Amino acid sequence: MNGADSLVKTMLASGVDVCFANPGTSEMHFVAALDSHPDMRCILCLFEGGTSGAADGYYRMTGDVAATMLHLAPGFGNAFANLHNARKAGSGVLNVMGDHATYHLKYDSPLKGETEGVSQAVSHWTRSSLSSADVAQDGADAIRAARAKNGQITTLILPADTAWGDGADPVAAAAPPPLNRPSEALLDAAAEALRRDGAALLIGGAALRGNLLALAGKIAQAARCRLMVPLFSPRLERGQGTVPVEQLMYPVDANAELLKELRSLVCCGTQAPVNFFAYPGKPSLPTPANTHVLDLADPGMDLDFALTGLADRLDAHAQQVHPVALSLPDHPEGPLSPETAGAIIARHLPENAIVVNESVTSGAPIIGATRTAKRHDLLVTMGGAIGQCLPCATGAAVACPDRKVIALTGDGSAMYTLQSLWTMARERLDVTVIVFANRGYQILRGELAAMGVEHVGRNAQAMFDVDDPLLDWVALARGHGVPGVRVTTCDQMDTALADAIAAAGPSLIEVVI
Repeated sequence: MNGADSLVKTMLASGVDVCFANPGTSEMHFVAALDSHPDMRCILCLFEGGTSGAADGYYRMTGDVAATMLHLAPGFGNAFANLHNARKAGSGVLNVMGDHATYHLKYDSPLKGETEGVSQAVSHWTRSSLSSADVAQDGADAIRAARAKNGQITTLILPADTAWGDGADPVAAAAPPPLNRPSEALLDAAAEALRRDGAALLIGGAALRGNLLALAGKIAQAARCRLMVPLFSPRLERGQGTVPVEQLMYPVDANAELLKELRSLVCCGTQAPVNFFAYPGKPSLPTPANTHVLDLADPGMDLDFALTGLADRLDAHAQQVHPVALSLPDHPEGPLSPETAGAIIARHLPENAIVVNESVTSGAPIIGATRTAKRHDLLVTMGGAIGQCLPCATGAAVACPDRKVIALTGDGSAMYTLQSLWTMARERLDVTVIVFANRGYQILRGELAAMGVEHVGRNAQAMFDVDDPLLDWVALARGHGVPGVRVTTCDQMDTALADAIAAAGPSLIEVVI
């Protein structure tokens, strides 16, 4: 048994049985080891950003770790943007990055790079195996670290000779260390803060779904405070039958208006709100200057303990919360717009769907329309690095093969990782991709205006538009093995979406707006 075999056996013994891969020469012994273990599901992604985004989506839907296989420092660099998104989402990801043989590193070969440096810039935990005998234990330690604090990014660097040399017996990863908990005094202070006028409970992480979301709703009702969630949430349970929440907004002025009466804010599972960017003459924080902010628990802490402690102090366990009622919009007619497209999506959204949203400028009306649709999970791009939607949808579909995945993306952002369409086709994943073709990076037009720039000249226009030549998403989809259709009216989209949801497997709808 060589080092690579010991690593694969360690992964399987530790419950890691999915690997999103984009291998190179230094990973060939790891590839061979994966090949000899058919109980490990290996999924090829044609770009490293596809592997990292898929591992993120997989974790968000399962709560457990998938592996990525990345080729040296440049390959890890290609995966970096979606690892950044995964880190902001609090996802647990195990990266296995190959490297040159230890004795080859002294030579400046073309693919030599700073493997540890590029990993440490985004990983919580990084280790380079020193010998083939260390690989099994190093792998177990990496998996344990990836599961710690409700999810971390870990990277095991595997020099080629540690993969082909004699390995040790596999090791099952130990359980992660216990989660930190807020003190009793802090819980007392948080409960008191929520009783005040103008108070809100802002929740994130695991508190955005299931029993913890239900408990948060009871706490808010008992304290008679507002219940709020961030705009960017890794996985938000919403729609019919869920707890009503207020969601923060993207525009600075709109967010400030939403929070203008806030006097006391308790954060549990997320940080206090901050504006996405700085703008001339505007504050960095949307909360009023006199708002008292209390950080009860960060996303890596024991949120169950924190919310249970609040519920105990507020006598909230017996509270009855009125859930969101199903309310679907009427069928729209005429030309397509984000608003009419949102109404169509809301009407067709199946029960228990997974919606992955990166339709940046089209997204707000769609998210608003689906708020009272059938129950579903919403996954968004947590770190703001675009190109996350298609890989994340891939990982979510692998994690939940019995659930329909709806991927909402703009045409500009989808171009970053369109290779994921090929992976969807190869794996027969049940993903309906909706590309909103507004022919440009429309978000940047608004950002330019928000920065105070009034004149848009030829050079700025050229950096925003993607209409010369036009992107043909139907042809791009078919070229990757995914059937596609273009729609320009509400009736066309209504028919196309009904057909896509009724069929199994991947499909793409290009929505021209």
